[in-house]
Amino acid sequence: MKAAIAEARKGRDAGGVPIGSVLVIDGVIVGRGHNQRVQQGSAVLHAEMDCLENAGRLSAADYRKATLYSTLSPCDMCSGAILLYRIPRVVIGENSTFKGPEEYLRSRGVELRHAHSSECRQLMTDFISASPSLWNEDIGKT
Repeated sequence: MKAAIAEARKGRDAGGVPIGSVLVIDGVIVGRGHNQRVQQGSAVLHAEMDCLENAGRLSAADYRKATLYSTLSPCDMCSGAILLYRIPRVVIGENSTFKGPEEYLRSRGVELRHAHSSECRQLMTDFISASPSLWNEDIGKT
């Protein structure tokens, strides 16, 4: 989770949304990413999507033994990628500022672990307070 938090800080420091993610296989980080919708003018580069893109092409067997760490509960789009690649475990930094479809992920066999990180929560509450319109844009809320 520390590496995911470092990614979230990178995103924040570059003027974006402070959400970070890492993909771990056999105890090794194989992908890192942070929300880059602002920086890249992207519609889809949430932290998890950026992380998966940066991990590059992996085999189905690799994904099936991976753990995805995200500083925030994954949204519908990112949850879809988790399901598509059959990533079996997701560790969530916090879900009090935003809660994605966690029950749906569980119903599809994904193991969710909650870190209940006060650091992750503070990154988000500070950001939401400072940039509410950008936050609403990021989660598709008007």
